[in-house]
Amino acid sequence: MLEQYLLAFITGLTTGGLSCLAVQGGLLASSLASQIERDLLNAPPAPLKKGKRPVRPARPNSALPILLFLAAKLAAYTLLGLLLGWLGSFLTFDPITRAGLMIVIALFMVGNGLRMLNVHPFFRNFVIEPPRFITRAIRRTAKETDTATPLFLGALTVFIPCGVTQAMMAAALGLGDPLNAALLMFAFTLGTSPVFFVVAYFTTQLGAALEKYFMRFVAIVILFLGFVTFDNALNLLGAPSVSGLFTAQQAPASPATLPSDNLTLRAENRGYSPARLAAQAGVPVTLNIVTDNTTSCARDFVIPAIKYYALLPVTGTETVQIPPQPAGTTMRFTCSMGMYTGLIEFK
Repeated sequence: MLEQYLLAFITGLTTGGLSCLAVQGGLLASSLASQIERDLLNAPPAPLKKGKRPVRPARPNSALPILLFLAAKLAAYTLLGLLLGWLGSFLTFDPITRAGLMIVIALFMVGNGLRMLNVHPFFRNFVIEPPRFITRAIRRTAKETDTATPLFLGALTVFIPCGVTQAMMAAALGLGDPLNAALLMFAFTLGTSPVFFVVAYFTTQLGAALEKYFMRFVAIVILFLGFVTFDNALNLLGAPSVSGLFTAQQAPASPATLPSDNLTLRAENRGYSPARLAAQAGVPVTLNIVTDNTTSCARDFVIPAIKYYALLPVTGTETVQIPPQPAGTTMRFTCSMGMYTGLIEFK
């Protein structure tokens, strides 16, 4: 389970920070704007030196509101993970439902990226905004002069999760355990914090031109993540995908020289091995899935074509009976997030 938390942290560190900043940056900007405005108004007049220019006043303090904002966000998402894990203990999402959710998330991410690039006015609809009563509360709170503003706004980010966060929320829901789901959301949100802080802090120091170019870069990253999420959803549906095509071309075939009706597949923490199996056509096939201290997403094993889904043991062997398939059939398998894939070729 530790590796799953590490993966969530790395996901937040590498992609979640930029994606969340693009969606939730407005709330942080509200906090920073009020803080910077107060600092400038309360700053003493610049002293004059004889025969010299006035001393430049100190830059506004933007680090503190960002830290308070992120601390509130971390607490809010940890509590959200606790709630999602509790709900997940009563609900079970099949692979088709998960794939549908991932497609919706992918479309939102692509639309949001195109909105940031100002491709067409239609894409302005791809933005999640809090309810009106929350917006009014934000405006009232932003006028206050204490540290409550960034704390309040940071907690409100649970109402506008970015695409990567929504995918992590779905994973937390699927765990069906409140504590593990809370730890998963904590690890992910903690991972987003360094990038979120660095980018937000230095953006306040940049000019408008540099900020514009940076936001274009963020939009391109979000577009890429949206296409990756959509591709993973196709894997979960058993449909042809870019990553599936890459697996078919790059993965070596199983060691057996001839197709067999008894196959062995190793589900490892980094995927499946071999990722390409040769099976005998026209006869029932037994697939033995072996795990050895496997704690990654590879445990959630899915064969969409026969609607098979199982949570594999951490260590052990799971046997799957595959009905006879005609020669030339390609049967794909994947993890429940569509990240690790493989295929069985019937010959």
